[in-house]
Amino acid sequence: MKQHNLGSLLVAGQFGTLGALMFLAAPNLLQAPFQTLAWLALGLSGVVGLWALLANRPGNFNIRPTPRAQGKLVAHGPYRWIRHPMYTAVSLLGLACALALGSLPGWLLWLVLVLVLLAKALLEERWMAAMHPAYADYQARTHRFIPFLL
Repeated sequence: MKQHNLGSLLVAGQFGTLGALMFLAAPNLLQAPFQTLAWLALGLSGVVGLWALLANRPGNFNIRPTPRAQGKLVAHGPYRWIRHPMYTAVSLLGLACALALGSLPGWLLWLVLVLVLLAKALLEERWMAAMHPAYADYQARTHRFIPFLL
């Protein structure tokens, strides 16, 4: 499978899984047994996502894991600590939905979402390392999704 096709397939998996989570969770968000945690994850998702967008100029990032031809390596804002803050934001949004659902299907969908995001991150990191000579050093001093942990 071509790399571009794999990236597109992963994006489709990401949006399909997240869309299913959001659709299923929406009616439960105010009634969920873990509603406080769900709202906290939702708020944190918004903060991390917005911070990542503010740190990364428009046109520099790509929805697919394929780096932009003229893209710059961003190492400030949340990128100072984690390489994929947008994926972190998406996984937090999925976590909020899984918490709101409070059911096995919700947790399984969230696990699938996290695995798709991990596959995208691994692919993107390989391509970024090939495009940016400084990426290996950046990888050595940052974490993939969660500062100081993962």
